[in-house]
Amino acid sequence: MAGQVKDREAFQRLSFLYQDPENQALARFYCHTERTIAKRLVLRRDPSVKRTLCRGCSSLLIPGLTCTQRQRRCKAQRWTVQTCLTCQRSQRFLNDPRHLLWGDRPEAQLGSQADPKPPQPLPNTAHRIPAHLPEEKMQPQSSNRQ
Repeated sequence: MAGQVKDREAFQRLSFLYQDPENQALARFYCHTERTIAKRLVLRRDPSVKRTLCRGCSSLLIPGLTCTQRQRRCKAQRWTVQTCLTCQRSQRFLNDPRHLLWGDRPEAQLGSQADPKPPQPLPNTAHRIPAHLPEEKMQPQSSNRQ
């Protein structure tokens, strides 16, 4: 069972606003509202959601309908270039099959992390002897009581 999610209602609202209505102007309004809510509440959106929204005009980027996608090569790397047909803004994404996003890596997942080691106690620095002074050897006190 999943743990409690902070701002569950906000995520549900963002999910509703991300839906794909037939009216492009309404979709643009919803996407703009979704972006402002996420900024205001400082919520991290999934990279797949961010890549389908135009940063210029907040249009929902649907390949062939509201944007074009082209594959390009530059300096021995493959890139996917996505151009919005409304505002002509383009975004490019590295197209490397070996590349993993940070959120997809196992160490980024909270559930897969092992129990962390208990914190180590800090050394006592209150009475530390400076390095340039020689340390005095302390003689153990013996109890010579008779």
